[in-house]
Amino acid sequence: MTADENVRYAPEEPARLQWAKHAPEVYKAMIRLDAAARQGLDPKLYELVKIRSSQINHCAFCLDMHTKDALAAGETVERIVQLSAWQESKHFYTEKELAAIELTEAITVLTDGFVPDEVYAKATKHFDEAELAQLIAAITVINAWNRFGVTTRMTPGHYEAGQHK
Repeated sequence: MTADENVRYAPEEPARLQWAKHAPEVYKAMIRLDAAARQGLDPKLYELVKIRSSQINHCAFCLDMHTKDALAAGETVERIVQLSAWQESKHFYTEKELAAIELTEAITVLTDGFVPDEVYAKATKHFDEAELAQLIAAITVINAWNRFGVTTRMTPGHYEAGQHK
């Protein structure tokens, strides 16, 4: 018997609603939108953006999914762990990744006001217009997924990397 066999974890919370089952056309449209948004973006950058947005939105299901997908794409555990404190650990990321992370925060937390001009300007230095449009789309899509996940209380822990690609 290992030490883990004596650990009693809190019970898994059931989902409130199987939204994809009850709104299958919306779910299918989200899958298509997600696939379109990822076009032309580096897979690691794409997953970092999804993780950061999911951290901000407290979406446990999406955090589970996108950390697994990031690891499968070759991302390091260290960079994933440091992402929640990226402002204090900028040296783990490229300038382009930092611009994307900062833009992700600005778009995700619109209650702080509009996306600041300096944040947008920094992103334009690292992304051409087509890539920037894709990045904005990717950030918007993960925020929509987060809202479905948090509202319906989708249960983390059962996703396997690459399951929804």
